[in-house]
Amino acid sequence: MADTKKQDALTMLEEEHRAVEKLFDAFERAEEDDLERKATLVQRACELLTMHAIVEEEILYPAAKDALDKDDKDDVNEAYVEHFLVKTLIEKFTTMHAGDEGFDATFKVLTENVKHHVEEEESELFPELRKTRLDLVAMGERIAKRRAALQNKITEVATSH
Repeated sequence: MADTKKQDALTMLEEEHRAVEKLFDAFERAEEDDLERKATLVQRACELLTMHAIVEEEILYPAAKDALDKDDKDDVNEAYVEHFLVKTLIEKFTTMHAGDEGFDATFKVLTENVKHHVEEEESELFPELRKTRLDLVAMGERIAKRRAALQNKITEVATSH
């Protein structure tokens, strides 16, 4: 990524939210019997969500807990629990394939959970974080580096077979 303009962490995370939402919309528009398309969309959504959860849990949430007061820390604790639920649903796709009974329903529940989580982050947590003294640009750089490392790891695994 040759983007020289530095972004703050929250803007980057919001862009990731939009990218995943596009995958959700594409899945919803996919033909019922287009199993290859559905499988590809689910795989990509799960990859993006996994990387997103990792950078939030390793970088954003610990910093948020340090920067926020007690009431707002509850938003961070809730976000961790929501991530656990999303990761549990993602795990189901390791043994489930497009066309299997429950595949579409599982992805729909994943979609609903993520949309709820995104709404809460963007309407509650992120605005509170913007009021703090956190260096969101420096955090954005850390997130970009970590995400690049995670993407490289996914690429290595995908090309090693």
